[in-house]
Amino acid sequence: MSTLSRTSVEIATADGTADAYLVHPDDGKAHPGVLMYQDAFGLRPHLKAMADRLAESGYTVLVPNVFYRHGPAPVVELPEFIDMEARPDIVEKIVPVMESLTPDLIERDAGAYLAWLADAAPVADGPVGITGYCMGARLALYTAGTHADRVAAAAGFHGGWLAGEAPDSPHLLAGRVTAELYFAHADDDPSMPGEQVDRLEQALTEAGVKHRCEVYKGAHHGYTQSDTAAYNPAAAERHWTELLALFARTL
Repeated sequence: MSTLSRTSVEIATADGTADAYLVHPDDGKAHPGVLMYQDAFGLRPHLKAMADRLAESGYTVLVPNVFYRHGPAPVVELPEFIDMEARPDIVEKIVPVMESLTPDLIERDAGAYLAWLADAAPVADGPVGITGYCMGARLALYTAGTHADRVAAAAGFHGGWLAGEAPDSPHLLAGRVTAELYFAHADDDPSMPGEQVDRLEQALTEAGVKHRCEVYKGAHHGYTQSDTAAYNPAAAERHWTELLALFARTL
């Protein structure tokens, strides 16, 4: 296990300053960069622990607070263990914040995050990898489509609304993607129903994107997040296997 360097950093964007978590092996070397996009609950101890685990495999990982326009993380006060059924008030507070992050803002912010990584000493030259969870899977696909020259690989886990009918649905960017993609959908996920799973697969296939999409049977939306009631240990470990394999062959 690598000794890690962990720091809080600030990223200048067109709309302010995004607070973020940066972690990398503490060996004085530059490592491939990874942009980790949060789930709806945001930058918190669990997400930092996930970034640490990824960094231990030899990556420099940046986890921005994508809700920075609403304040530093945590934007919404969270319990140590998150059960949305028991605490519907959390969802009520988070949904408006999520909805305020439009595709235009996602693209603009992604440019700032990627530029910061390109200039950071612990990050090796070359394109980066992206991993995203829940809403972060949408951000990963948007970023792969709008900043194709900077992204070598992108993965999304238990993502929602990746291939809806809205004119700005992220799957419509498939023709601009050059990265290798991997998506692991939750089983019976209301935010990613079967028709969207099929629509995403069709869009990526028709665009000639190198990709693989899977449904993790028995895993609910949020299955990677161990501080929530949706956590599924087997599915979470499968996600690590697939994510590390993706990055190993692309970064």
